[in-house]
Amino acid sequence: KETCQVAKQVDNKQLDLKSEDIESMDATKLSHFIQRNNLHLVTEYNPMTVIGLFNSMTSIHLLLMMNKASPEHEESLHRYREAAKLFQGKILFILVDSGVKKNGKVISFFKLKKPQLPALAIYQTLDDVWDTLPITEVSVEHVQNFCDGFLKGKRLRETHESEEKMSKMEL
Repeated sequence: KETCQVAKQVDNKQLDLKSEDIESMDATKLSHFIQRNNLHLVTEYNPMTVIGLFNSMTSIHLLLMMNKASPEHEESLHRYREAAKLFQGKILFILVDSGVKKNGKVISFFKLKKPQLPALAIYQTLDDVWDTLPITEVSVEHVQNFCDGFLKGKRLRETHESEEKMSKMEL
């Protein structure tokens, strides 16, 4: 019996699909395996990639939430990719198209509203710690500062929550 393996690199870790698994797969299932496990510097959030994103060895995810139809999208994505190179292996960079209705759940999870977009949201999967940063422009510097701050334990969201509590106490 021949052994055939399909290997995919995900976060610099090899995922193997053994020949016995391949034999039971049709072309569609094999294609889905490859798509789910094909993570790039920036991976677009969609039903095909979500499983690969959550099974990633990288526990910190940075999401850029912006409408792909916006005129700034291409240039913003280019700068986002440049920033991703600085954190490769440390943070998984994800693009969430805010123009896709189904992605509204992701946006609302981070307590963001459409007028606050584009925004960055960073999420640590192991302990559900997250933070957000509404931005007017995606720049390598904004992304780098936000990520560095998160990695050092600085959270903007905690500050916002404290401010909300203080303003409610003042009323």
